Amino acid sequence: MSTGQGSAGNVIAALCSFFIPGLGQLLQGRLLAAAVHFVLAGVLWFFLLGWVISLWSTIDAALFKPKG
Repeated sequence: MSTGQGSAGNVIAALCSFFIPGLGQLLQGRLLAAAVHFVLAGVLWFFLLGWVISLWSTIDAALFKPKG
C-alpha cells in the first residue's frame, strides 16, 4: 500500500493509529500487529496506561517498511 517510511500511506496510518491503536497497522495490511495493538491498548487503558500503546502504535505505523 505505502512506499515506505515517510510516505503518505504511513502518515495516514500513523494518524489512524494515534486515534485508534491498531487501525494504522490494519490499513497497512498487518492483521496480527493490528490485533495485538488493539487488544493491548484495551487492556492497558483499564490500568490508565493505554497511552503507551497508542504512542507505540503510532510510531510503529509511521516507521513501517514493507518487505519486497
